[in-house]
Amino acid sequence: MIAGVGVDLCGIARMEKHAADERFLRRFFSEEERAYIAGKGASAAQSLAGIFAAKEALTKALGTGIVGSLADICVLHDDHGAPYYELRGDYLRLAGERGIVRVHLSISHDGGIAAAFAVVEKE
Repeated sequence: MIAGVGVDLCGIARMEKHAADERFLRRFFSEEERAYIAGKGASAAQSLAGIFAAKEALTKALGTGIVGSLADICVLHDDHGAPYYELRGDYLRLAGERGIVRVHLSISHDGGIAAAFAVVEKE
């Protein structure tokens, strides 16, 4: 059963200035996300914006807003490049308290904007 949905947009140009800001990256992104972004080369800001939007979209789907560290919402990619969430820390706890058993994610980029859509499910 769908328990919540969230969507967020993030300007890619907004993230261009943060792509090389190690303090910003460590504050909001997991080690795995930072490695993924670093490997994107010229499209690092696009990936950064998409992952940031995905984090915000999940906080909306959970109905919590931002609590704790956004680095605890980890956006990883499967062997085919599809993004998925791995929750840690406060967000793992919050999802458990709300009975969330599955989280779904879609990210898209176009016209200088990254968009993310999150869906959370209960049994």
